[in-house]
Amino acid sequence: MEGDKLLSLMNTMLWQSMVVSGPILVAALLVGLLISVLQVATQLQEMTLSYVPKLFVSALVLMFLGSWMLHRITQFATAMMAVIPDLG
Repeated sequence: MEGDKLLSLMNTMLWQSMVVSGPILVAALLVGLLISVLQVATQLQEMTLSYVPKLFVSALVLMFLGSWMLHRITQFATAMMAVIPDLG
């Protein structure tokens, strides 16, 4: 297998992982930022205050987008299995 093909497969794998994990990471980032601003405004420095909303939002994102994420991962895995015979 040529190096260009391997680099293309690796690029596709990294892109798929960013697309699939992106919504959860962005949602957790936004909630964490909002909670941090509220903590600074109210001077309430409770460490566990930021974890529960992040966990809740991450669970909500997984509930709403989980089937889409699983579909993307399944499509990628199927495409990789189709490439296996060409590896020789």
